Amino acid sequence: MRFSESLKKNADFQRVYREGVSFANRYLVMYVAENKTGRNRLGISVSKKVGNSVVRHRVTRLIRESYRLREDMFNSGLDMVVIARKGAKGKTCREIESALLHLGKLHGILI
Repeated sequence: MRFSESLKKNADFQRVYREGVSFANRYLVMYVAENKTGRNRLGISVSKKVGNSVVRHRVTRLIRESYRLREDMFNSGLDMVVIARKGAKGKTCREIESALLHLGKLHGILI
């Protein structure tokens, strides 16, 4: 299994927003931009509009776990930013995983 890192710096997020391509569905928005490394980097953003801190952290964990379980399906060398929408509140892991894979298909980054 490949090892992924996470996007942490604001400048990295801004670069993906500026240079990347975005697609959205009911629960998530995904921006994807290529990076020069052979690894994927995942950034997750959950706004206060989604809910309180407990809800936001749960949604973040669900997105991270959904990506981790299906990491081998994604192409390498990508920076991805996943933004949770209000609809993601209260959804199950399976629903979030399905939404993440749907966005991967739209971007054409699934193997």
